[in-house]
Amino acid sequence: MGKKSLILLVTALMLIGCQGRQKSKELTQYNAQYLEYFDTVTSVTIYAENEEQFEKYRTVIEDGMEYYHKLFDIYYNYDGVVNVKSINDNAGIAPVTVDQELFELLQFSLEEYERTGGMVNIALGSVLSIWHEYREYGIENPDGSQLPDLYMLEKADEYTDIYAMELDEEKLQVYLPDRHMSLDVGAVAKGYATHKVAQSLRDMGAVSVLLSVGGNVETIGSKGDGSPWRIGIQNPDTSSSRSYLHVMELKDQALVTSGVYQRFYEVDGVRYHHIIHPDLLMPWNEYESVTILAEDGGLADAYSTAVFNMELEEGKAFIEAQDGIEAMWVLEDGTEEFSSGFRDHMSE
Repeated sequence: MGKKSLILLVTALMLIGCQGRQKSKELTQYNAQYLEYFDTVTSVTIYAENEEQFEKYRTVIEDGMEYYHKLFDIYYNYDGVVNVKSINDNAGIAPVTVDQELFELLQFSLEEYERTGGMVNIALGSVLSIWHEYREYGIENPDGSQLPDLYMLEKADEYTDIYAMELDEEKLQVYLPDRHMSLDVGAVAKGYATHKVAQSLRDMGAVSVLLSVGGNVETIGSKGDGSPWRIGIQNPDTSSSRSYLHVMELKDQALVTSGVYQRFYEVDGVRYHHIIHPDLLMPWNEYESVTILAEDGGLADAYSTAVFNMELEEGKAFIEAQDGIEAMWVLEDGTEEFSSGFRDHMSE
């Protein structure tokens, strides 16, 4: 994949104490933006000691995001890459040997399926692919947009049992035993990949980085001057002049929002968004958005979908039972609800 990144260098010298050193180092702010990964905009802010260090961090980000973009793709094959599409293509045919990283994503997804009571399910691919087809057609042909037939969705739902997915940890093999079964990791992929790349940067010694992949935000440390990163929560009412509902202050944390404004189409004047409830097999319209704050972007991504599909009180109870996880709900009428510690991270 050719690099088409836009790199903007901004000189903003700051003083912070570097990890493992007694004396302070001058850090310069660098910014970069990419359009190649996960079909969205990736923005990066890095505080580095010099341009050489920045280039090392930038290379890790580019290589890592490209790797995960290809690995988690369900639509395209790539030379030398065994990805999620490879698994789906071999459903009902043969087990597929995958990279350790992909195997771990599937294990993570299974764990989160169990933890959320099935509210985030990567085995829902057969249902999601139908909605994707109808949504894409409706966006391109709004006058002819239609809803999928419920019977067709129910038939597809017969092949969404995540426990049918066979994982052989010793051989790193994955097998979907029925040809109608397929995986879709869209509910976890961006946050999981962002967290993995952030971990790689931390291992290199990065102390001040902000990664934003289509709004999935993860931060390393604080800003170069020691102040927290300030991240806005998008207003789901896109007709409002108020772009952000609140500004959050983050340090070594991730922030992910799932909302009805991101991907949708309309049928007879009614909006149908892309978050499909695994029980209803339809978009659920209880919320305009759900925002999750966590230390792990993969968890934040998974929980933003899972909690979006839970009743409010159920979702609140689930969040309160998780260590270090906070949430904000925007209800259909615009009312805002918060977990017990969410407001503590808002900017005054």
